Amino acid sequence: MTFTRKVADLVPIVDTVFAVAELAKADAQKIGAENVVNATIGSLFDEKGELVAYKSVFDHYNQIANTTKAKYAASFVGNDSYREQVYQWVSQGANLNLYHRVIATPGGSGAVSMTFANILDAGETVILPNIAWGSYKLMAMQNNFEVTTYSLFEEDHFNLTSFKSVCSEVLNKQKKLLIVINDPCHNPTGYSMTRKEWDEVITFLNECSEIGPVVLIDDIAYIDYAYDIPQSRKVMESFNNISNNVLISVAFSCSKTCTSYGLRCGAALLLSKTEGGVREVEIVFEKYARAIWSNIPNAAMDNFTWVTTDNYFSFLSEKQDYIDLLKQRSDVFLDEAKKVSLPVYPYHEGFFVTVKCKDNTERDEIHQRLINHHIYTVKVNLGIRVAICSLSVNKTKGLATAIKMLME
Repeated sequence: MTFTRKVADLVPIVDTVFAVAELAKADAQKIGAENVVNATIGSLFDEKGELVAYKSVFDHYNQIANTTKAKYAASFVGNDSYREQVYQWVSQGANLNLYHRVIATPGGSGAVSMTFANILDAGETVILPNIAWGSYKLMAMQNNFEVTTYSLFEEDHFNLTSFKSVCSEVLNKQKKLLIVINDPCHNPTGYSMTRKEWDEVITFLNECSEIGPVVLIDDIAYIDYAYDIPQSRKVMESFNNISNNVLISVAFSCSKTCTSYGLRCGAALLLSKTEGGVREVEIVFEKYARAIWSNIPNAAMDNFTWVTTDNYFSFLSEKQDYIDLLKQRSDVFLDEAKKVSLPVYPYHEGFFVTVKCKDNTERDEIHQRLINHHIYTVKVNLGIRVAICSLSVNKTKGLATAIKMLME
């Protein structure tokens, strides 16, 4: 007898990131943390190996009244002040001439999941990059979607040819598109698309929209760790050129922006040429929110609004210190990788660098060799993710050389 749906996947979930992180933790207890490189967790750590929790964020959060923390949010789609501030924050420096709506979600993952669940029907196909955050596929499976992937890179740039080919194939089959692009600061490669690349993508999606509706998810979880913050927003002006039959759902994460991973606060920012387009999706998303999670933490939303307005300069200053640290770490790793000819995917900015593997068999072998030498990383399709966000500069030094030696 089975109590779940006929199509339910009954294989227990194994979170590969946390599983390897636990191995690293056990190894550190056994031989000493100084002898272990733990490059697994995608959270920001300081130079002492401690999880970063911004003072500019949490000092105020700790002063919020308990009654504010305890009470429901003003609406299923979030507090109005929060929704407006998310739009202002995400679009700052970009002149967006589009209708918009914002729906509060439990982290950026809630925004992606919500869009998945309400755009396609069971059996239809979602389009993902071939190198991507693993949970996209899990979300697709939970919604009984098919998955097809485009090759993310052609040499050192976005593979527009593959993107067009895959989208055209799916469009001819189902007359509708749902596509994921994770930009800027792509997880797991650290790639960021240029304005020219975005312009080419939008031009092509407009062509597709003459056949059927197109919904693009832009997952911007790591946007606030771009090395050029103004440019990270400026490229969004490409969105102004979307046709009436294209809708963009921007998935925003307070978890990353504010180092508040456990507070589960984010948003889906809907963008469309037509007011009716965003309103239609907002209505559906509001009902979904009520049915699935009901409310986003009230105090988390209020705190984000305060931090990014009243405490703006203090917050930016503290965050910039860690952006500078990320750049220092990435420079150390990439300079060394270049010297020893360690193959890596094109990295521009962000939390992760990914080592290239010719196939997943080679990847598995190298990953195990690294573990055998007390180096803990995360396997992704055709590569090994190194979380420089969680490594000190000292732990980053020599790492590219060690990986290169173990690849030979």
